[in-house]
Amino acid sequence: MEGISQLMIDWGYWGLFLSAVLAGSILPFSSEVVLVVLLRLGLDPATCVAAATAGNTLGGMTCYWMGMLGRPEWLARAGIDRKRIERARRFLAGRGALMGFFAFLPGIGGAIAVALGLMRSNPWLTAASMCTGKALRYLAVAAGTGGIAALLG
Repeated sequence: MEGISQLMIDWGYWGLFLSAVLAGSILPFSSEVVLVVLLRLGLDPATCVAAATAGNTLGGMTCYWMGMLGRPEWLARAGIDRKRIERARRFLAGRGALMGFFAFLPGIGGAIAVALGLMRSNPWLTAASMCTGKALRYLAVAAGTGGIAALLG
């Protein structure tokens, strides 16, 4: 894992984007580590946050599309436990696509995205709400790393 993280760091913004795609999917990866290292190396905070947000949203939407496929055996092969999916489905009931906002949460975020796909929520609204939640998370990480002033100016 350390070698992959170093490769992502070496690739700069594109590496951050790819690490965020991986982290947003069902694969265990920490794009926040790549983000923090790149910020400490002096890369532009706004571009880093944008790359991480876009990549992580794309990764989260892969989980959504897996849910749209609706094949439980594929989800099981991908490592998503049926109990987690059912728990996320109950949590999402009546809340719809806006619950994509919480797809940034560790552990359950992928299950939320899959459940939204299984429930056939609106993909555009799901992507927008997912993007908003992920952007706020990366903004918080960036602000904590370099301070709010670095993001604003």
